[in-house]
Amino acid sequence: MKYFLDSAKMDEIKEAYEYLGIDGVTTNPKHIMNSGKPFRTAIEDIAKWTQEQGFKDYNDFPVSVEINPHFMEAEDMLKMAREISKVSPCFVIKIPSVYGGLKAARILEKEGIRTNLTLVFSPAQAILPAKAGCLFVSPFIGWKETNGEDCKKYIQDIVDIYRNYGYYGKTQIIAAAIRTPKQIGDCAVAGCDIVTAGLDVFKDAIKHPYTDQGLKTFQDCWDNTVTE
Repeated sequence: MKYFLDSAKMDEIKEAYEYLGIDGVTTNPKHIMNSGKPFRTAIEDIAKWTQEQGFKDYNDFPVSVEINPHFMEAEDMLKMAREISKVSPCFVIKIPSVYGGLKAARILEKEGIRTNLTLVFSPAQAILPAKAGCLFVSPFIGWKETNGEDCKKYIQDIVDIYRNYGYYGKTQIIAAAIRTPKQIGDCAVAGCDIVTAGLDVFKDAIKHPYTDQGLKTFQDCWDNTVTE
């Protein structure tokens, strides 16, 4: 399973790539805002970094960049998507799972501009992006679990549907809005292709209280052992 970093902050991207070996980046308007940079500056900085790393295109290191979320008509989405795609060959265009978005994604994929259908909240929503040939589909986890839904089954259902009809591996499933290490594990068990999460979530996934307990036991033993 691949790890993508959900962020638009260059310091986080660099740290996650160097020390966690992330396989890609996902951004959205909230991440761009939190970077403290104008939209164009933020994505150009990421594009410059991917070029410096020697990444040729989205096959080496995909970066999902979301279009203006106010756009509902395919024509508006297409215009902005084509402009963004010119900034970097690593860029994948992130489009909301609405009717206009699906229309735009189908057209863009035929043009060779890869897409990521986002804000997916049901297995039914995840089928049409696969039929459209989208590179990625992004079912959200965190928000649903906050409201008491069973997200392990939700992701498993999408994986099973994709396997049933030959979409698995062609349209890659990115479990998004990951909030906890347990959610990462659940998605891995289900066969999800990718999880995308913030840097702090990946750092939390390295931790466990029993690791701390065991380390304290070994430290005490070390301190009480003659080492000469």
